Amino acid sequence: MEDTDAQAHAGRTALRSTGARALSTYLNHAMSAGQLRAGARLPPERELSQRFQTSRGTVRRVLAQFRERGLITQAAGSGTFVLDSADGLLSPDQPGWLDMHVSPAELMEARRLIEPLMPILIARHATAADFAAMQACLDRSETAQTIEDFEHWDGELHKVFAVATHNALFVQNLELINHAREQGEWGRLKRNSLTPQRRQEYERQHQAIVTALRDRDAAQAGALLSQHLEQVQRNLFGD
Repeated sequence: MEDTDAQAHAGRTALRSTGARALSTYLNHAMSAGQLRAGARLPPERELSQRFQTSRGTVRRVLAQFRERGLITQAAGSGTFVLDSADGLLSPDQPGWLDMHVSPAELMEARRLIEPLMPILIARHATAADFAAMQACLDRSETAQTIEDFEHWDGELHKVFAVATHNALFVQNLELINHAREQGEWGRLKRNSLTPQRRQEYERQHQAIVTALRDRDAAQAGALLSQHLEQVQRNLFGD
């Protein structure tokens, strides 16, 4: 009986820990990306608790950390609001985020090294909200009418992968990568290489990666992600 109680307690602790990481990563990303700007009101604790599958006590502890960092303020009866200091978090739109030119070849080289590592953490930490976000990106990319829209949702999916690691370093890396993808040279290469057949293949690959992640199969997801990035590189630059 004691072993069973200990296991149950460990399970609840792990769930709270995962939810705390998920909420913290979301807030950091939303503030640095400008999605939560100064004056924005955060959702109520109950809603955050449900979204990130954690207790309200855990939500309060995470919010307390952000309050101590001077990023939010809380007023009884009014809610929780983002402060001006949150606008100072490093963002892709700010000078200094990317001071050097990154060539498409350098970008793909870095992506092939970094991104296949993410499924290990995704399989361990991803929440239902993360998987819902992945599916939303898949749906939007499949209905995209232009190459630019498809490329946007392609980038968003890979960013969601980073967020689902619940590791801020991966989130920052993918923000940097997506910023580099917005450069004109990358867009020209993508337009020249993205045929309807290749787009369909990318969509199938994305779906297979997400399926493996839902199954918490990090090895399979990592292998599929590596294969996907290798094909993207080959399509962009040739053999």
